[in-house]
Amino acid sequence: MTTLLESLGMVFRGDVLLVILSASLFGLFIGAVPGLTATMAVALLVPLTFFMDPLPAVAAIVSASAMAIVAGDIPGALLRIPGTPASAAYSEEAYLMGRKGRLGQALGLNLACSAIGGVVGVMILALCAPIIAEFAIQFTSDEYFWLSLLGLSCAVMVSGPDPLKGAISMLLGLLIAMIGMDSVSGQIRYTFGITELLSGVSILPVMIGLFAVAELLRRLPEIGQVSMPAPPQATNTFNGVGGEMWHNKRSIARSGVLGTLIGALPGAGADIASWISYALSRRLSRSPEKYGTGHAEGLVSASAANNASLSGTYIPALVFGIPGDTITAIVIGVLMMKGITPGPDVFTTDATLVNAIFIVFLLANLLIVPLGWLAVRGVRHILAVPHCVLYPLILLFCIVGAYAANNSLFDIWIMLSLGILAYFLAENDFPLGPMILAVILGPVIEGNFMRSMIKSQGDLLMLFDRPIAATLGAIALLVWGAILISTFSGSRESPLSLRKRFTKKTRNQSL
Repeated sequence: MTTLLESLGMVFRGDVLLVILSASLFGLFIGAVPGLTATMAVALLVPLTFFMDPLPAVAAIVSASAMAIVAGDIPGALLRIPGTPASAAYSEEAYLMGRKGRLGQALGLNLACSAIGGVVGVMILALCAPIIAEFAIQFTSDEYFWLSLLGLSCAVMVSGPDPLKGAISMLLGLLIAMIGMDSVSGQIRYTFGITELLSGVSILPVMIGLFAVAELLRRLPEIGQVSMPAPPQATNTFNGVGGEMWHNKRSIARSGVLGTLIGALPGAGADIASWISYALSRRLSRSPEKYGTGHAEGLVSASAANNASLSGTYIPALVFGIPGDTITAIVIGVLMMKGITPGPDVFTTDATLVNAIFIVFLLANLLIVPLGWLAVRGVRHILAVPHCVLYPLILLFCIVGAYAANNSLFDIWIMLSLGILAYFLAENDFPLGPMILAVILGPVIEGNFMRSMIKSQGDLLMLFDRPIAATLGAIALLVWGAILISTFSGSRESPLSLRKRFTKKTRNQSL
């Protein structure tokens, strides 16, 4: 009880509440602009978190990501252009509901179901994470090696319909992670005589380059557009929402739990959670023929799942230090810059901070409804911002943020180089998630592997000596077997391939 009271005192301070409110409004703005994703919103916040204490820094990221995904529903319902990838699964349903005169109800359902799904995810996170952490305290370097490798393997497997491209993206991330001095032997690798690379590549310019700069390059054709077309006005936002939610209460509850579980799978994220939840809801529905015609059931299921997945991604991030998605990869990087290493020990050494993060999650999800309603009312002004003004300002912010970390011009070149690389990868359907996860997990995998090899005097079989390590190792090998089988056996239509086709269709519409 004392720890809980201390956590409440940490959260309900004027500066922390101001950060939550400001980051929420920033996330609403970024999410409502088509093409600017929740990950980009978080990447743009990273330079500011550099100057914050740990809790306000994490609170800013949590609030901005939750609000950005909700705000992405708004242009999807108004213009059939989802603001973020997580909104793509159900934007067609929301748009068609609007064509039937139920635009306000569609957006009201988005807000309410997102809030409920987020709260369900927070409850599961708060209940399960400490229990898993008690179990994880028994882990040695063997278990952490296999667990990190398994997380990276799962990220490749769920990154898209072509696991080979996911594996190539992962290997590029591992290559970046290997630059600099080996932490065990002190050997200098891949620096090419550049002294700035002796300590490795800083995580801050990597994140900004991969997600913010690359996305800006993809949006260059829109730079000449004055603004988005004027959307219709949404009225009676919450009219009939309660009845629809009660009618689909089982779908909402199921999707909240499912979204949290999918979010806990490293590399999956909110967009995959929403697609899988939408597909499962359609399969279990009593009227699947209504899907794709403006049916509320698919909308409420996917809306609940994508916000619940945000909480689920923090389960492996806090318990094992393994990112659940690109956003938690950024969070881990921020916490490590603050001298806090995520893992099972953090629940004992920084229990007050962990509980405070849970409270921030709950508060951010409760703010979705009132702040989301304000965003619905003011979306005309958000979409009226000319791209030729918005995008250069974002690029300037990226440059300042990359420089601020180490006061180094070299980091700006790193950011721009990786942004160009990520642009070409994304244009050729290479997922960026496995790359950033590999940058984070690469040193963890290498360090634990080297410690295990030193203990066992180079005997690889000793990695399977302990029961938990043997189980994790067997699962990791099975996952890689599944990746190889799916790569060479041809692709099948799945929620991931549906997501890919819809993303390309939406991109063409926005251009």
